[in-house]
Amino acid sequence: MAERGARLLVFFTSLIVLRFGGADKGSAIQGFTPFRFSVEPVDTLAVRGLPAVLNCSAASDAPVRVEWKKDGTFLNLVADDRKRQLADGSLLISTVVHSKHNKPDEGVYQCVATIDNLGTISSRTARLTVAGLPRFLSQPEGVSVRMGGTEMLSCEVTEELVPFTRWERDGRPVELDARVIQLPSGALVISNSSQTDAGLYRCTIDALGPPKTTEEAELQVSTDSGVEGKLETLQGPVAVVKVVGESVLLPCVMKGYPVPVIRWTFNDRSIDEGHERFAVIGGGSLQIVNLTEEDAGIYVCQTDSGNMTSEIQAELTVHVPPRFVTRPSNTYAQESMDIIFECDITGSPPPTVRWMKDGDTVIPSDYFRIVKQHNLQVLGLVKSDEGFYQCLAENDAGNVQASAQLIILDLDVALPSTVPSLTDATTDHVASRPAERSGPVPSAPRDVVASLVSTRFIKLSWRLPVDPHGDNITYSVFYSLDGTNRERVENTSGPGEMQVTIQNLVPDTKYTFRVVASNANGPGESSAPLTVATQLEVQVPGPAPNLQVVSVGPASVALSWERPLNGNGDIQTYKLFYSERGQDSEQDMDVTGLSYTMTGLKKFTEYSFRVVAYNKHGPGVSTDDVVVRTLSDVPSAPPQNLTLEVLNSTSIMVRWQAPPPGTLNGELMGYKLRYRKGQRRADTIEISTSQLFQLIDGLEKGKVYTVRVSATTVNGTGPTTEWIAVETFENDLDESQVPGVPSSLHVRPLVNRIVVTWTPPENQDILVRGYKIGYGIGSPHAHTVTLDYKQRFYSIDNLDPSSHYVITLKAYNNMGEGVPIYNSATTRPQSDPIDPDIDFYELFNNPYTPAPDPTPMLPPVGVQATVLSHDTVKVSWADNSLAKNQKITDSRYYSIRWKTNIPANTKYKTANTTSLFHTVTALKPNTLYEFSVMVTKSRRSSTWSMTAHGTTFETIPGSAPKDVTVISKEGNPRMININWQPPTEANGKITGYIIYYSTDVNAEVHDWVVEPVVGNRLTHQIQGLTLDTAYYFKIQARNSKGMGPMSDAVHFRTPKAEPSDKMSSDQGLQVKPGHPTLPEHGIGSNMDKPGITGSQENHILVIVVIVSVGAFTIIAVVVGAVLCTRRSNSHQKKKRAACKSSTGSHKYKSSSKDLKPPDLWIHHERLELKPIDKSPDPNPVMTETPIPRATQDPVEPSHQIQELEESVSTRRGVRPKIMMPFDSQPPQPVISAHPIHSLDHLHHHHHHYHLPPRGYLHHQISLRAPASPNTHLHKSPSAESVRNPPAAPEPPVAPSQPVTSADLQKTESLIKEEDPPSINPAAAHIRPIHPLKSFAVPALTVSAHNPPTYETALPSTPLLAQPAPGGKTASIGTLNRARAPVPVTVPNAPDQSETSKMLDMTYETDELSEEMAHLEGLMKDLNAITTG
Repeated sequence: MAERGARLLVFFTSLIVLRFGGADKGSAIQGFTPFRFSVEPVDTLAVRGLPAVLNCSAASDAPVRVEWKKDGTFLNLVADDRKRQLADGSLLISTVVHSKHNKPDEGVYQCVATIDNLGTISSRTARLTVAGLPRFLSQPEGVSVRMGGTEMLSCEVTEELVPFTRWERDGRPVELDARVIQLPSGALVISNSSQTDAGLYRCTIDALGPPKTTEEAELQVSTDSGVEGKLETLQGPVAVVKVVGESVLLPCVMKGYPVPVIRWTFNDRSIDEGHERFAVIGGGSLQIVNLTEEDAGIYVCQTDSGNMTSEIQAELTVHVPPRFVTRPSNTYAQESMDIIFECDITGSPPPTVRWMKDGDTVIPSDYFRIVKQHNLQVLGLVKSDEGFYQCLAENDAGNVQASAQLIILDLDVALPSTVPSLTDATTDHVASRPAERSGPVPSAPRDVVASLVSTRFIKLSWRLPVDPHGDNITYSVFYSLDGTNRERVENTSGPGEMQVTIQNLVPDTKYTFRVVASNANGPGESSAPLTVATQLEVQVPGPAPNLQVVSVGPASVALSWERPLNGNGDIQTYKLFYSERGQDSEQDMDVTGLSYTMTGLKKFTEYSFRVVAYNKHGPGVSTDDVVVRTLSDVPSAPPQNLTLEVLNSTSIMVRWQAPPPGTLNGELMGYKLRYRKGQRRADTIEISTSQLFQLIDGLEKGKVYTVRVSATTVNGTGPTTEWIAVETFENDLDESQVPGVPSSLHVRPLVNRIVVTWTPPENQDILVRGYKIGYGIGSPHAHTVTLDYKQRFYSIDNLDPSSHYVITLKAYNNMGEGVPIYNSATTRPQSDPIDPDIDFYELFNNPYTPAPDPTPMLPPVGVQATVLSHDTVKVSWADNSLAKNQKITDSRYYSIRWKTNIPANTKYKTANTTSLFHTVTALKPNTLYEFSVMVTKSRRSSTWSMTAHGTTFETIPGSAPKDVTVISKEGNPRMININWQPPTEANGKITGYIIYYSTDVNAEVHDWVVEPVVGNRLTHQIQGLTLDTAYYFKIQARNSKGMGPMSDAVHFRTPKAEPSDKMSSDQGLQVKPGHPTLPEHGIGSNMDKPGITGSQENHILVIVVIVSVGAFTIIAVVVGAVLCTRRSNSHQKKKRAACKSSTGSHKYKSSSKDLKPPDLWIHHERLELKPIDKSPDPNPVMTETPIPRATQDPVEPSHQIQELEESVSTRRGVRPKIMMPFDSQPPQPVISAHPIHSLDHLHHHHHHYHLPPRGYLHHQISLRAPASPNTHLHKSPSAESVRNPPAAPEPPVAPSQPVTSADLQKTESLIKEEDPPSINPAAAHIRPIHPLKSFAVPALTVSAHNPPTYETALPSTPLLAQPAPGGKTASIGTLNRARAPVPVTVPNAPDQSETSKMLDMTYETDELSEEMAHLEGLMKDLNAITTG
């Protein structure tokens, strides 16, 4: 019983704990577990056959299990009897095994610590290196050294054996000190030698088993013989890489006599040997202890020994191991959140960073991303993301690691007050989750839909919940890949916002979305899940992640990247694009791997790089541009244009210019100037300066000095110029007396000024410090001007016209003023022309012009200007005062001056050089320049040479078009005029402009609408714009070299509405009397109508009636045609009245009953007969004939043919063509005759017509033909019959056949107007049963409401006559041979009885043959007319 009661007590106690412990779940938060490495392994050098230990120890409150990895694989210590793990976790290798072909212990080791059910962390990596077999690569040799000299004994071993080497002398160890040192290579250096240093030396390798020694080498010390010894380099400094905190020894072992003096410089600055970290030991080697990052740079060993000098430089690179600036921190989070682990690292070279979770490498994916170079972002947390995350950084100097723990809390557990590393997307979401709810929460949002679906984003929208329970409702959208439980969250931008766009999705992938509304009381119910699939995208690779570009040299960079996360198949190649910064052209190359080292780049130049991956579908998404600058280097060219000017007997002024652009290869630190007396190297003196000139004083009189200059950067000194020689004066100028009188004084009077020129005193040995000019009207003492001693010209301005001025000039020095020289001049009267332009820059700034010399310098000849580029011209010349080989051996120099060849520009620029050519840079493109040259030697100078001219090449415009304005077109708000001015820097002839316009100012350039404009226009019209829309305009100019920059975007908004008159014209058509205007789209079209109401409904009713009547008529005509074709043979054989011409009847018999007439074109311009093709159309085809009309009713021609033929006929003054085809079938022909007037007076009755479209005429116009003997007129079923010719000028009618109003009334009586608004042509009918084709011309359109009037007194010549009872005829004349006007009169239509009689007649066979023969005769006559 007691046992049973104890079990019940335990059971109830457990229930109580579960009940109340669970109730407190919201306040109990799991704490972070301390877990770290107290000891980590370090790089170790092991010895073969000896034990080795790699230390490791992990500290935590929980039990820790330690394991070891070698080269990334866990070690199986159970199966390896040589390796075992110590109690603290360290790894012991009892016996290191190492041979040439078996190296099982050498490699990279890592310690891994694990807490079960919590997580795993990994230590930093350590490399175990095993020393090789002890052996010597070479043997030391016996040497001899002078007393006090320096000698070196070599001991060449592999790098890992150097720490185990030592030296012995006569069998005893050699003690190392500041005089005797051992170099990093193992060699022994003995400086300041004495007799005690003599002996037998050998190198020994210890601690690797039995000692191994070299052969003995004897060192002999000889006495000083005083004979100069050659300077010899035994060991110079070499490039070396060290880590911060280590020590370095830079060797500089020099041998010679006198004993070499060694000095060290660091980045062109002398090293202070008194510094505690720097010491020169071993006779000249530099030792630096406790290295810092600032110690990296160029070290130069400078050696002087008698007349011999030497410089050896080497670069010291100091690496900095990775160091954490910001470590990842422990983080609390809840599911669906996004978090970021920060990891900020510094080091040199820049470290590479990788992340691990519980000992496994984190591979970037859609939910694990590397952001801001090193930080790890985890999206859409799930419970399995808990654990330890580690940031591991590594570079050439070492590697470090730091870890942080992530704990996922339940949703009903409140987060701590501070939640580190949360992204902006989840801050509001977390803050809105209180620990307890105090009121109702919103219901689920309604109608969640995907309003926009793209390849990489989806836009969701929804409606307000039924029960929001509050006003400031916020929403959270949870989404996940379909089929996964990893859910992410995106919050709306503000309260009340009921839509959100989810970005960065994967194309062709299904996602599940749900929306939760939150109020002040917390989140509410979730909406039903919505599954949406993104659209399919072209399967090209994504961008290559982690593109790294590092400069590894002055002309090379190393690039590396990773495989695209979404390669969409196998990557075939990578294309590397690169361009020099600031250049438009981009180059590319194919790379197969994930890294590439590019060489051949410009030094100290910025380049932009990007990478594009290619698969079988083509190029993928490009990476972002990465900009890197190549490393600096010493200058690759010397300074330019070094000139020397002797100022006096003890000083020289040296001037030069910077090295050419692109050759400096770094930031200029200054210049080194070296000069010496004569050719002795031992007397060289060095001066450092940052200016482009240097005064050298304190020189000896009458001595030749040579000077050279070099430029320096942080990397060192570049090449020097050639030695330039100059000789100082024997004596200085005399200033013990005043100067003499100037040798000449010339004046040039103008209207308001006098230009004065002079030459210095003849005695050049007396110093002149300046000149004084006095002038005035009648007296030279009214005004005084003091000038410089180099001045030779002066303009006295602001003088009175027509006035007499006296001018005096005198030289002066410190002793006083010399004897003056006088002259006078009278200014010109006011009426004289304006003073000409004078080159005052040349007058006032001309270099020193000496007095006339018995042997003046000859100016350079053969000056040529060779244009090299858009801003560079090379000027070359010859000097006749030199030898034939044109080699300069003295101190002469040349001055070059240049200016633009513009009359208004009088300002010259100058430069000096000591060669026979000079490259002038920084010129303006497409500009004509003139150049001239002058030579100066000592105190003599030549005059300026003849000028040479050169026009620089064009280049792309340097600026955009300016003053861009946009103005709306008055009366048409959909049209604008854009105006601009040419660019300020056209840099050539502008050949065109390109106008870009868009409604989105931020759109890509290729998305803007483009309109080109020729280069001679500064305005353009753009049509078809949208009303009330903001447009942005840019303009770009181009010339023969390419496109210039775009102008700034100009904003313009079109008006909101069109003018009232324009709107009314768009909504309805206003037809004026006599000028019918047809709708653009035809009757029945409502393209431009907002609706059909009111009177428009009546129009539709009329149209319906017209169409119905037309359809009924067409059916009737078809039925009649069928009946006519079935008429009996007896009716068809009835005799038909013969046709007679106006001159008589002619009958021709022919035995050929099957004779067919040829198809003819009657060419009205040349009156010739041409064969044409028969039309397969069974209906009569009306062809276009440009015959003049005498009515204002609209017709429908082909628009282009109308304009062409009217213009041709008008210019030639001849008749337009008449095209008269025959019908292909005999039944029911239609003949329409029109008046064709003479072309003698083309200026009469010229009308223009509106051209209705064919659709309109199809509904409104039809030709009528007799269907039976008892019918009047019917519409023709052929739609082609409505093709009417264009309007033409109306010539007068010939008087021989007057046309009266009665005739017109008869013709008009045949026209039946069924619909008054319709346009119906007239038709004149003849007997329709002739087997030949009918002549047909387009119908004449006559309005019943506006009958036309005709002139009746004009002449007319009958051309074609076919007599009919009681009617006029149209005939073709056969007798006239001249090309006279050929008018055709309008016949009277026969009445009903006559028409019925004609229709009842038929032809006999022989009569048919006669008619055919008659027509053949007419054809011959017409051919005779054309040939005559």
